[in-house]
Amino acid sequence: MSFFSYKKPYLEDGKKVLEVNILPEKHCNFDCIFCPLGRSEQKGEAPARVDGYEEALSDLENRLSSTGADLVFINSSGEALLHEKIDHLIDFIQSKGTSVRLLTNGYLLGKRIHQQTANKCQEVLGEMKVVTNETFHKVQRPPQDYSLDTYIANMAAFNRQFSGTFMLEITLLKGYNDDDASVDKLKEVIQVIRPHKLLIQRMDEPPFVKKLGISDQRYQEICLILEEAMACKESLPKDVDQTKSGTAI
Repeated sequence: MSFFSYKKPYLEDGKKVLEVNILPEKHCNFDCIFCPLGRSEQKGEAPARVDGYEEALSDLENRLSSTGADLVFINSSGEALLHEKIDHLIDFIQSKGTSVRLLTNGYLLGKRIHQQTANKCQEVLGEMKVVTNETFHKVQRPPQDYSLDTYIANMAAFNRQFSGTFMLEITLLKGYNDDDASVDKLKEVIQVIRPHKLLIQRMDEPPFVKKLGISDQRYQEICLILEEAMACKESLPKDVDQTKSGTAI
């Protein structure tokens, strides 16, 4: 049986999307306290070695044919860039005339080998959760020597050289990034990364929604503020470099 798992195909902006999880178990370089998948047992940058890839690929090919998907959204249990066959998988999907959107937490976009892989995709979706280095390490638990500034700068550096559509997903968390000062910081992040599209989410999954969920009113207020920041971003010169670092290695 194929180890890829799928959501029911859906329409988005007139395109049929097939969303696929390519990791049979969580494999991530972060260990977020609010991850619905629980703790990262396989934490780090080692490739995720999995069995049954050829069978999974055959099943994917059948699904692409039967659904007529326009776009495959790789949204995995952890960091999809760590899948040992990710390059081949992207090439395979595109060989069928289908576009690829890749979800990444953004950490590996500072590594040249992973940057090259992400560059193959038509769309890349990065993530932003918290706005201080202290809370970054407290709640997302990245590698010890990795800073929030580097995290932001790496996504900005990737986007500057990316020919596709870079999307940024911001998740609002009560007590961590929903106060006025944090929202101002999120506005600055948008100016630095300059995504082509902005997705604003909030924690709505149990059991985390009780502690981290924000009200409808506050959610709408922040959405308006961040959408205005996106509009202001469009007025900046294209060659402005607002990052402190972020060179791929």
